[in-house]
Amino acid sequence: ALYTCYAHSIRLDGDIILGGLFPVHSRGDRGTPCGELKKEKGIHRLEAMMFAIDLINKDPELLPNITLGARILDTCSRDTYALEQSLTFVQALIEKDGSDVRCANGDPPIFTKPDKIVGVIGAAASSVSIMVANILRLFKIPQISYASTAPELSDNTRYDFFSRVVPPDSYQAQAMMDIVTAMEWNYVSTLASEGNYGESGVEAFVQISRETGGVCIAQSLKIPREPKPGEFDKIIRRLLETSNARAIIMFANEDDIRRVLDAAKRNNQTGHFLWVGSDSWGSKISPVIGQERVAEGAITILPKRASVDAFDRYFRSRSLSNNRRNVWFAEFWEENFNCKLGMHGKRPGSPKKCTGLEKVGRDSSYEQEGKVQFVMDAVYAMAHALHRMHRELCYGYPGLCPRMANNIDGKELLSYIRAVNFNGSAGTPVVFNENGDAPGRYDIFQYQITNRSTAEYRVIGSWTNKLHLKVEAMHWRTGDPSLPASVCSIPCRAGERKKVVKGVPCCWHCERCEGYHYQASEFTCELCPYEMRPDTNRTGCVPIPIIKLEWHSPWAIIPVFISMLGIIATSFVIVTFVRYNDTPIVRASGREMSYVLLTGIFLCYAITFLMIAAPDVGVCSLRRIFLGLGMCFSYAALLTKTNRIHRIFEQGKKSVTAPRFISPASQLVITFSLISVQLLGVFVWFAVDPPHTVVDYGEQRTQDPSAARGVLKCDISDLSLICSLGYSILLMVTCTVYAIKTRGVPETFNEAKPIGFTMYTTCIIWLAFIPIFFGTSQSAERMYIQTTTLTISLSLSASVSLGMLYMPKVYIILFHPEQNVPKRKRSFKAIVTAATMSGKLTQKGGDRPNGEVKTELCERLDQESWRAARCYYTCKTHYFYVLYDYMAS
Repeated sequence: ALYTCYAHSIRLDGDIILGGLFPVHSRGDRGTPCGELKKEKGIHRLEAMMFAIDLINKDPELLPNITLGARILDTCSRDTYALEQSLTFVQALIEKDGSDVRCANGDPPIFTKPDKIVGVIGAAASSVSIMVANILRLFKIPQISYASTAPELSDNTRYDFFSRVVPPDSYQAQAMMDIVTAMEWNYVSTLASEGNYGESGVEAFVQISRETGGVCIAQSLKIPREPKPGEFDKIIRRLLETSNARAIIMFANEDDIRRVLDAAKRNNQTGHFLWVGSDSWGSKISPVIGQERVAEGAITILPKRASVDAFDRYFRSRSLSNNRRNVWFAEFWEENFNCKLGMHGKRPGSPKKCTGLEKVGRDSSYEQEGKVQFVMDAVYAMAHALHRMHRELCYGYPGLCPRMANNIDGKELLSYIRAVNFNGSAGTPVVFNENGDAPGRYDIFQYQITNRSTAEYRVIGSWTNKLHLKVEAMHWRTGDPSLPASVCSIPCRAGERKKVVKGVPCCWHCERCEGYHYQASEFTCELCPYEMRPDTNRTGCVPIPIIKLEWHSPWAIIPVFISMLGIIATSFVIVTFVRYNDTPIVRASGREMSYVLLTGIFLCYAITFLMIAAPDVGVCSLRRIFLGLGMCFSYAALLTKTNRIHRIFEQGKKSVTAPRFISPASQLVITFSLISVQLLGVFVWFAVDPPHTVVDYGEQRTQDPSAARGVLKCDISDLSLICSLGYSILLMVTCTVYAIKTRGVPETFNEAKPIGFTMYTTCIIWLAFIPIFFGTSQSAERMYIQTTTLTISLSLSASVSLGMLYMPKVYIILFHPEQNVPKRKRSFKAIVTAATMSGKLTQKGGDRPNGEVKTELCERLDQESWRAARCYYTCKTHYFYVLYDYMAS
């Protein structure tokens, strides 16, 4: 192909001319449009376009008999400059009005016909592509970019003639989001170069983070197009304000990346930041040269690509002599070999001259630039579209037919471009969707420093609609295999809920689920059911352990011991009474009533075992029956006794006839009538509320759930307990009243005084029981205290009755049998006569000497009355004993 060199462009002649836009130079400083040469991003890429055109022109199957040409421009990495340059592409489509222009000799001017551009390859930067696309769409010139990834360019209503062989940043942003999520980072900052590429990339990332949730943006900073001195140090200081956000998502050009890394190094932040770079960083060497340590661990992303070996051979063979078509190749030569070409060389300070015999890859380092593959794919996509268009419009016609030679319809060509489907230079399919975007296929790199202190980019994964990351292949500066953190708040421990900071969902305070609450979800604590408590880590609920009063508990051992002693003592008394059943002491005590009373005492001791036994329906039923029955037996018998004594002496004051119902049989009937009232109440209780067990979770529901226990017990409320014992207490009080009334009976007469002392002591016991029992109702040890108090109170009551009423009798029976002898029976009339005479005796005793009174009385009484009077006179107290002896017999 013929070529023509212009100041800032390359022109290759051909039947069909393609435009090309490449950042051959960087952006200039202080008003100059262009800066330093870009060896890789500029020269490699434009050489790739020319190489692809060469291959297509040599391919007999693709565009046969048709030669592709090119017009390649330098954008100088600046959108405004690129816009000016791209006007070259539309000159042929602009009609020039020369009617007012005349040459010096008066002839009309002759205009050089400009090249007609059918399609454009480029540009690199998204901002440049956007600027150029706005012009090209007006003239319906299709455009295929090899590097522009801004999501904005996917808008088919605004950039309908734009296509690209690289995926848009929306895919890239999704891939970067997936990386952040896989690294378990939820608090990151973003950093973008001002312009469409950086700003739209960050915007896409932020939008995805909002939609998916789980990742919060600490700060979104922007690097100005024309940064002031100290701007990058200021950016580093700003990023350090949210030091927990160590991960920095970067959509920046390589110049800005290099300066950010340098600023981090100057501020001694090597190793602090976790860089996540977009495809503008990729696997480039230029941003990390001289600052490998601060860039160590950086994760970068790059559209999946492969090195084109044919291009390597082509580029290594380029020299000053065989590559004159590239107007910037001489400048590249000086830059690449660090030498100077003649007097007009671009490197005046270079120490050596170029010989022209240098060789790329031998005398200088060489590595194929990452976008070479995509440049070639873009050229081939345009060629395949033209080939298919030629096949349909010029079928069988060698070369260009008139329909294509005169004017190629850009809109029609665009439809062919969007329909291409072929394997590109790397063997991957080249296709476009309805918006002109290529599918997302990325390689994930990490910049690592090996043990030999050599730095390199290593592939650690890939992304094709889904992330595949090899975490084990990653390496961090600290050498720690665990993933570094970039979180606002550390995860809450088990049993703690997150209290999110308002407006920042990734920042929270951890609050412990207290009391009986458990962690129901990440953000809530809920109350366990009443019969359950939180488990040890408070992530769920477990049943509260159920306890009962155990036999080995100290609360049970003491009452059981007392009860066993009482049962043994009671049994001993009963056996003794049965053994000496017909002796005067036993008979005088009222044998029948004594056995009833001893039965009640025995039941008071025995109830202890029912109160401690494991509750079930049977035990609960027996508790209801026998809890008040023992006391009822005891106090019914004692009440009958005291009532009998009271009635006898009250009757004796009025007449000499005996009171009614004082016989043993009558006493038993009265006693069991009183007991039947207790039994009747118990049976009514059974009917109204059948006995059953219940687990009381409130009794030992402590503030510390680990100490909480459910108490298995019978369903007997405090009120029911009092009602059950109330009747017995009523009998006890009534008995005490009679004991007080009969306190005047002589002490040697009968059991009136011991019964009185028994009742006084029993009242004191039960008066002490009531405050202890009800005062501990709120105690965690309530079950133990109340059960022990109740059983000991019953045992003490029984012990008082046993000790005061029967132990003296047993003592006399066993150790003083001489006092346990029978006395002659007397009639009740004789006894009453003696009682009457005692009054007269007392009256006359003041007037006469004792002997005279005694003689006179003895003469008047009959023999039986005299014996009774003599007993009273000689030992007044024996009168009552004789009286009682008579009644007992």
